[in-house]
Amino acid sequence: MELSATTREVLGKKVRFLRRQGITPANLFGHNVESVALQCDTAELNRLLPRTGKTGIVNLKIDRTRKPRNVMVREVQREPRTGELLHVDLYQVSMEEKIRVEVPIVPVGEAPALKLKENFFAQELHNLNIECLPDKVPGRIELDISALDEADQALHVRDIVLDDDITILDNPERLVAKISTRFVEKEREEEKVKAEVAAKAPEAEPKGRSSES
Repeated sequence: MELSATTREVLGKKVRFLRRQGITPANLFGHNVESVALQCDTAELNRLLPRTGKTGIVNLKIDRTRKPRNVMVREVQREPRTGELLHVDLYQVSMEEKIRVEVPIVPVGEAPALKLKENFFAQELHNLNIECLPDKVPGRIELDISALDEADQALHVRDIVLDDDITILDNPERLVAKISTRFVEKEREEEKVKAEVAAKAPEAEPKGRSSES
């Protein structure tokens, strides 16, 4: 994946004029890298960002230089109401140095416990912190839930298995997901009791008119 950028001279609040021209301000930083203000074509960024996420490596070409830089998307800012792209932070990486990143956790498979309608799947942890070389960063971490066949069963960080060259930084005992139970039966029992009480209650006698003889 490639991205072209040029150095940016427009700074501060004046960047709004760039956005009107279809240009998104960006910043490049990284380990032992001097921060550089950049600008990129907004349409190109909108095509690229869904593919890269925050884990994909991008070949960044600045001002038509021959040698591209290896970067990752660190942060994306959008206008909350319209979703308009406002700013992008790019992090330059060395392919020989390990980095720490957050990778999304995606459940896969079918949990037998979910065949009962009172059970539901609750995911508590959505991203996993890992450390590895940039080219070893997975796009996502799959969490197999097919072993969850009873209510209250859970999966923890320790249950996630990754390649030997990837180090998990989160606490092994941290809860990732579990099978929880809705109190359907209890609610039904309460409704049944209320119905029985209502049925046993004496009906109110209709009030008659008093007559004088």
